[in-house]
Amino acid sequence: MHRTLIAATAFLLMPAFADAARANGDEADSGHLLANQFCAQCHAVESTGDSPLKAAPPFRTLSEKYPPEHLAEALAEGIMVGHEAMPEFQMTPEQIDSFIAYLRSL
Repeated sequence: MHRTLIAATAFLLMPAFADAARANGDEADSGHLLANQFCAQCHAVESTGDSPLKAAPPFRTLSEKYPPEHLAEALAEGIMVGHEAMPEFQMTPEQIDSFIAYLRSL
């Protein structure tokens, strides 16, 4: 419950962080910021390293399973997975574009 509350609160702040990075003109940097802020507690979001949560796939391997753009709909509608550790959340279209740009950059 506490983990979900933290994730939900952080998600509410996500647009401000992403907008600041986008204002600097680099969409992938904005997506990197989103990944670090909201995903790195479980996933490896960099080009090297292990995920803190062993079951969470490193982001650099996601494109081996799915083209990054195939995640857009799930991100817009609210990602839901088969385990309780990952909170459900939705991204705005701008956040999705930034996040996918970052995944492509890995």
